[in-house]
Amino acid sequence: MSCVPSQQLDLYVDGELPQHELAQIQDHLHSCSSCAAEALGRIQMKRATHTAAMNTFVPSPEFRLQLQNSIVPARRSIAGWWPVLSFATAAAAALVISVIMLSYRSARQDVLAEAVDAHVSTLASANPVDVVSTDRHTVKPWFQGKVPFTFNLPELQNSEFRLIGGRVSYIGQRPAAHLLFGIRRHQISVFILQDSENFTKLIRGSRSDRRLNFNVDTWSENGLRYVVLSDAATNDVQGLSHLLQASSQ
Repeated sequence: MSCVPSQQLDLYVDGELPQHELAQIQDHLHSCSSCAAEALGRIQMKRATHTAAMNTFVPSPEFRLQLQNSIVPARRSIAGWWPVLSFATAAAAALVISVIMLSYRSARQDVLAEAVDAHVSTLASANPVDVVSTDRHTVKPWFQGKVPFTFNLPELQNSEFRLIGGRVSYIGQRPAAHLLFGIRRHQISVFILQDSENFTKLIRGSRSDRRLNFNVDTWSENGLRYVVLSDAATNDVQGLSHLLQASSQ
């Protein structure tokens, strides 16, 4: 059972908590697997509800025809129908464009939502990583044969970041190297996976974004897609991103 009030968790998932309460909840989630799992469940339900709404948004041809017939009286001549039909055609076109844009936006959010889910699941797990090591020369070889690509990890000796370990996660039905880093009291997930045309269309270029109270940075380089996310400060997320970009060059 969650020890955080249900109303507070709902506000957290919806991004509506005041800043001071948000920091308290995030600190609590780091140490309480029960509350972290409850928050993850609410995030997944919110995403599923959003996706279901998108799937039922497009009206059927039969419904559009019925609506059109109810607007245009049968006794009107074809000439009299023309302005109404023109308006209906324009409205239908606008509806189709809106649906396409909403579907595009929903799919893009789903990719990032999968990364958020994996990150929250990791925080809630008693064993967040499968290979536990602060040595990049131990963590990187562990992924050989588990993901169909290679990657480089940055040298962290002169930075505030520390490597915790790694595991394999799946984002967009693709295996991803899921690396976990720490900075002060926060943990940062880094997902590395093979890029695709779909990912390029959904998330264009190097950019920062915010999803469900997490800072997100993502970019594509050398055929790989990088997604960095955490509840840590934006500067911390971007700082680790810069180190990763430098190590891959």
